[in-house]
Amino acid sequence: MPYKDVTPPSGGKITIQNGKLTVPDQPVIPFIRGDGTGPDIWAASERVFDAAVQKAYGGKRKISWFEVFAGETAKNKFDNWLPDDTVEAFRDYLVGIKGPLTTPVGGGIRSLNVALRHMLDLYVCLRPVQYFSGVPSPVKHPEKVEMVIFRENTEDIYAGIEYAGGTPEAQKLLDFLEQNFNKDFKKIRFGTKQAIADYMKLAAPDHDASHIPVQVGLGIKPVSNVGTIRLMKSAVEYALRFKRKSVTIVHKGNIMKFTEGAFRDWAYSAAERIFGDKVYTWAQYDRCKKDKGEAAANAEQKAALAGGAVLIKDSIADIALQQVLTRPEDFDVIATLNLNGDYLSDALAAQVGGIGIAPGGNINYVTGHAIFEATHGTAPKYANLDRVNPGSVVLSGEMMLRYMGWVEAADLILKGLNGAIASKRVTYDFARLMEQATEIKCSEFGTNMIEHM
Repeated sequence: MPYKDVTPPSGGKITIQNGKLTVPDQPVIPFIRGDGTGPDIWAASERVFDAAVQKAYGGKRKISWFEVFAGETAKNKFDNWLPDDTVEAFRDYLVGIKGPLTTPVGGGIRSLNVALRHMLDLYVCLRPVQYFSGVPSPVKHPEKVEMVIFRENTEDIYAGIEYAGGTPEAQKLLDFLEQNFNKDFKKIRFGTKQAIADYMKLAAPDHDASHIPVQVGLGIKPVSNVGTIRLMKSAVEYALRFKRKSVTIVHKGNIMKFTEGAFRDWAYSAAERIFGDKVYTWAQYDRCKKDKGEAAANAEQKAALAGGAVLIKDSIADIALQQVLTRPEDFDVIATLNLNGDYLSDALAAQVGGIGIAPGGNINYVTGHAIFEATHGTAPKYANLDRVNPGSVVLSGEMMLRYMGWVEAADLILKGLNGAIASKRVTYDFARLMEQATEIKCSEFGTNMIEHM
């Protein structure tokens, strides 16, 4: 479609056929600088990307950058937080990258990031977590953290089906539950005036509670079999492709039996049905143990893993959050729901140096659409100071290049970042925690990475 306010540069389009990307030598890549510190970070990152591509391919390949807009910049420029041009550019050119965006306050779009994920059905949030030697860490052995999180991106409470307490919509849902599911309605502790009055008689017997309104915020948590299956398929395919040892299904199925518990069961079933003897699941182990005993189950699992099968196991979310800290070597690829994935990815990022260098990608492996992004906020107090760490966008670009099949350029970015950190000439967030480090600007850190390629 023709664009209203932006003009694409010359270059080719990335396409997909039978699940395989075709990338021209000069692909058009839409990008959003981002708000707050976004312009500083992007300026450094773009130079790193271009230098890596130039060095890897000697000028035979080059990215044709296509700037589009979202967030506060778009609001100021077009009076629109997320212009149609931006969505169409990502839809048209398949692969793009973005900096941090301001979330609008008040009505309208709940989150620009979530909106883009839903509009393009980017059902996988891919969050690799790895340690770079020399990065300050709060744990003793951050080098043991090397995990890849597949976070389901379109369901769970992030679907945004919520009703504010005291609104007609919330009351309508309360009335529906009371009339049709009274047993469940009674589990809502303060869903009626009578329940409020009964409590206030105990808590404050001299207080007139008649004026206290019924205000119950309600949310709906959708988790589907198809949404689960496509996420699990992506996670296991990744594990097989990159020869990872296990996929851990992280859930809270002991409490939310028909959402998170179903996620676990559907994930196990999908792994067995789709991948056969390429995987061995704890569900298979449990069946063998029940039928033939523990020794037989242990022998069956040992034989499967010795034959190269990927182990598919599961962990309750609260235990997983503890064990990624105390036993990180037990985790490899993680497949989980939206909210669990949010907690896990940020907790793991803290172990390897913080969210400032944590990359992310939002991907639809069927259509090929992918948006790679900084995972941190806009940090407006540091805007235009050329001070912050560009690592999150740089590593997101590394993910993007690897996704495109430009692995030589991606490898150079990792080499450059490792060398820059080892030189101890780093941005303030690292310098203040590293011994004998020299603090340099965001732009200078970009140059440092290029020099170490």
